[in-house]
Amino acid sequence: MTKYVISGYIGFDNFGDEAIAGALINHLKTINPERITVISANPEKTSELYGVETCGMLNFLKPIIFSDVLISGGGSLLQDITSLKSLIYYLIVIITAIIFRKKVIIFAQGFSKFRTKRGEFLAKFVLKRCHQVTVRDKQSQDYLHSLGIDSILLSDPVFGIDIPEVKEHNGIGIQLRNCRGLGNEFLIPLAEEIANNFKGQKIKLFSFQDNIDLPIIEKFTEFLTSNGSVVKIYKNLTVPEVIHEVSQLEYFISMRFHGCLISAKSGVKTLGINYDKKIEALSENVGFPIIKMLGCEVKDGISKLFAQNPNEYKIPDFLFDFLK
Repeated sequence: MTKYVISGYIGFDNFGDEAIAGALINHLKTINPERITVISANPEKTSELYGVETCGMLNFLKPIIFSDVLISGGGSLLQDITSLKSLIYYLIVIITAIIFRKKVIIFAQGFSKFRTKRGEFLAKFVLKRCHQVTVRDKQSQDYLHSLGIDSILLSDPVFGIDIPEVKEHNGIGIQLRNCRGLGNEFLIPLAEEIANNFKGQKIKLFSFQDNIDLPIIEKFTEFLTSNGSVVKIYKNLTVPEVIHEVSQLEYFISMRFHGCLISAKSGVKTLGINYDKKIEALSENVGFPIIKMLGCEVKDGISKLFAQNPNEYKIPDFLFDFLK
């Protein structure tokens, strides 16, 4: 039997990363592992959620030494857009496993051009020494190929989550996250268009990671209410709660990758807000429209939201065959 260690952005209450962790852990449990240890920012909560052993973010040495396989990912874990420090941390975890001759699997990650030459060099050096590199989209595979790194093309693990069939979709939901470039010149026109097109309807606002999403959602709430909208904020949700609420909607506007993914997979008319290349890649692969964070694009974006046919979305399968 195999002893696994999982490294990812886990324990930070981020919907997408927790959904990925849950999907991976549930699969590993079906193949009767000897042990699963998850490196987490909140070990106690992670252990309670998934029924696994855990360790803190800086306490991974011993679990790796006494493991067989390190699984790193998914999401966009290995990137230096957020910070070079984050990239170096996850690379150190991987290098530790390589030094102790453990099998390292890069798990369904998304890659785009590194911000710094140092980040690109470090990632390239480490990735070439991993047992297996798997990616979630063709754009990531093409980019790694340009760096001389072979990879296996999968899809995002959240595509593999079963979503109960919804008989009738109703309502409009919006998910925003704080980021550079998101300002009033975009939020005010968006609020006006939402208020005008959904008069008399309750506008559901979703926070997928409260410390990042909630401040901008509360700000956006003020713009909506000043236009006469009634708003309900959804925060501190579990992964099943997010999936349940979003899957019931008729329309969903989202900045986050996994918000757009779950919405499209659920047959909800989806509009992505393109704050990052990964949203663009998902839009291209699945077939929902996106807009930039520009006020001049909002009106056309809402028109595209109404005009969609979710039955035409290209929803890929996700299989764990590569772990055999």
